[in-house]
Amino acid sequence: MRRKRSKQTAVAMVLILLSLTGCTTLINALVVGYEDPLHGKVAAAGILEKQARVGEVRFNYAESPDNGPPLLLLNAQHMDWFSYGKVLVELSKSFHVFAVDYPGHGKTSYPEDYPMNAGRIGSDLARFVEEVIREPAFVTGNSSGGLLTTWLAAYRPQLVKAIVLEDPPLFSSEYPRIKETISYRSFTHCANFLEEGGDDFLIYWLESSAQFISNFAGPGVLPKLIGAIEAYREANPGKAVEIRFLPETVRMLVRGMDNYDPRFGAAFHDGSWNADFDHAEAIARISCPVLLIHANFEVMENGILNGAMDQEEAEEVLALLQDGTYVRVDSEHVVHEDRPKEFIRLVEGFLL
Repeated sequence: MRRKRSKQTAVAMVLILLSLTGCTTLINALVVGYEDPLHGKVAAAGILEKQARVGEVRFNYAESPDNGPPLLLLNAQHMDWFSYGKVLVELSKSFHVFAVDYPGHGKTSYPEDYPMNAGRIGSDLARFVEEVIREPAFVTGNSSGGLLTTWLAAYRPQLVKAIVLEDPPLFSSEYPRIKETISYRSFTHCANFLEEGGDDFLIYWLESSAQFISNFAGPGVLPKLIGAIEAYREANPGKAVEIRFLPETVRMLVRGMDNYDPRFGAAFHDGSWNADFDHAEAIARISCPVLLIHANFEVMENGILNGAMDQEEAEEVLALLQDGTYVRVDSEHVVHEDRPKEFIRLVEGFLL
């Protein structure tokens, strides 16, 4: 808690300083000229951002040198492949890594009427494995990426050697349970944005998530943050927004939301994302080895789940798996970002 308060104070002080001084040099140094140092480390390791057309989808992804068996990484919803920046370099020493922006995220492109559901996205990811990776792969996915990892292992088992499920919202993202989760608020924002016909989802999401921003970055930060985003965009057209002084989770969310299709979240809101994807049935079909990583969660006073799964749901997943291993970690939802060393140890220890 002390660490969170100190980060909030630092964020607030930087933003207030920028707003008071209006100094172009200072703004350039702290905002518009910033690039996450992880970009340099990833590039130095030979990890390159690429694109490949698979059917109707042009996948954007990062690929490492071939230093071992293929490992497909599927990021959390609202983020993109770069959210794995803290673990990519180390994982690339032992694997041939493919970190993929699946449809709805990052720079991956697809037709305007592309159906946002697990079956279609999972099928296109399977084709990515077949046509780009070209051999069965290990797969690890976080959050919604974990749901897609589950789909791949269940319905394209010949393409998957083993999987790591990083805090996936299994059962909790199905109707009607999803309405009792904190994530449902964000999905509601997605649906409302589409209904209202907005044109800038990142700003809309920030304004609709004012309390979240206040909790993570400090009170009074939101309008100054929006000003920093607008300045960054103007100076860096076409680049995903990266605001240096934000806490890591919020920084990666802002970057991911800048290239996020709200139709993806709206499909969770109306239940269509899980069309023909029954979680219990899919889990029971998985025959490969599975590592289930369960991060921190809480059930708030109003009964809303703040987290991916409660303990009962995690135990139900484990009971349905044919070959499952369970690990409880003291971590935020995006384990590879909050506890990168532990994530690397778990993935390498299990898959290798």
